[in-house]
Amino acid sequence: MNFLIKKFSLIILTISFFLLIYTFYKSEIFWDGINRNYYKTYYLISSILIFFSIITFFINQRIKEYLIISCISLLASLYMFQGYLIFQENRSIEKFYEKNTQNKWDRRNKLQIYKDLKKTNDNIVVGVYPYNFLNTDYPIFPLSGISNSETILCNENGYYAIYESDRYGFNNPNEEWDNNEIEYILVGDSFALSFCINRPNDIGSTLRNLSGKSVLNLGQGGNGPLTEYATLREYLDNKVKKVLWIYFEENDSRDLENEIKNSILTKYLYNLNFSQNLIFKQKEIDNIAINIMKKETLKKRYLFKQFVDFIKFKRIRVLYFSAVPHNPPPSKEFKKILQLAKELVAKNNSKLYFVYLPEYNRFTTNYENKNYDLVKNIVTELNIHFIDIKEVFEKEANPLKLFAFKNIHYNIEGYRKVAKTIYKFTKD
Repeated sequence: MNFLIKKFSLIILTISFFLLIYTFYKSEIFWDGINRNYYKTYYLISSILIFFSIITFFINQRIKEYLIISCISLLASLYMFQGYLIFQENRSIEKFYEKNTQNKWDRRNKLQIYKDLKKTNDNIVVGVYPYNFLNTDYPIFPLSGISNSETILCNENGYYAIYESDRYGFNNPNEEWDNNEIEYILVGDSFALSFCINRPNDIGSTLRNLSGKSVLNLGQGGNGPLTEYATLREYLDNKVKKVLWIYFEENDSRDLENEIKNSILTKYLYNLNFSQNLIFKQKEIDNIAINIMKKETLKKRYLFKQFVDFIKFKRIRVLYFSAVPHNPPPSKEFKKILQLAKELVAKNNSKLYFVYLPEYNRFTTNYENKNYDLVKNIVTELNIHFIDIKEVFEKEANPLKLFAFKNIHYNIEGYRKVAKTIYKFTKD
């Protein structure tokens, strides 16, 4: 205790400076100043801590003892509160689900379900997505997942959604690629992929059922506008009639800021003749994705990430910032990407539709997102068809019922409503 008392001021000052430096790194280097407004709180906290730590150099030993006890008590309380939030949120959701469905919530994490299913199915994999490759140095940048495999998605509705990937690693029946005419092709992120929902309730399957025609879903978890444009460049075929650009308001602009830092992805933006010819490199994509799955998704790193998230008070921070949108406004690259996508689709003799998806927080209190008008103005200015799912959800008596139990992605009814609205505005 004596050692801690003597070094208390220095320890607090060191931690405070580390927090300030880390905040600066995340705000100004990692995010390149785009999310500066989000990090204002962390700048304030680190500055107050530095000021406080300097003061502690001039106080007596007894007061330092009280401060040490108070700091330890505060940290212990915060971690216990975070543990309570995690446990209580999960248990309340699970109990509600079990009461209303008479089914048991699958409490296994992704690592556990992978190990369990692997015992009887050697073809089981965990989903690997393009964003997993953003900070890697592989010779190619995959835009799809592992092909011809039973792919574990996620659990937000009480069960783990699993789909069999097609020959190129997307969520489609394999035979869809063999049709002479494709009515729809979708690009987008996890919402386009229809996270946490099984076929035939995903957007792609619902559109197939509504139209009676072929649909290819090229959506991948974590995709942003540049990855989606690159996907069209690699996989768009001249037999496609309609292209659906699925835009999710919560994070697509932020995802783009990460994507433009990748040297391979930016080639699609500035070189119209660039191609990785990925359609002929699926074996190489599979090998890279399986390697990422083993290194990042499975084994110790999965558990380590959960531990780091807990140490960094992730759940408390999510609670605090949940009503504070920090998605940056659409950049000049966003407009350029949409312009290039429009030209690419027109050259392919297809029609382009921009589908705007709302986030969960929009339908809670104190929500403000100025990007909606900015995005809509850009799409309208480029004369691209704008399908507004936000307005569709707003007409519901309780829009929150369209979201999964975990309040992140949509549930079956939410995805069905998206698909029905798309079909209504695009059918011939």
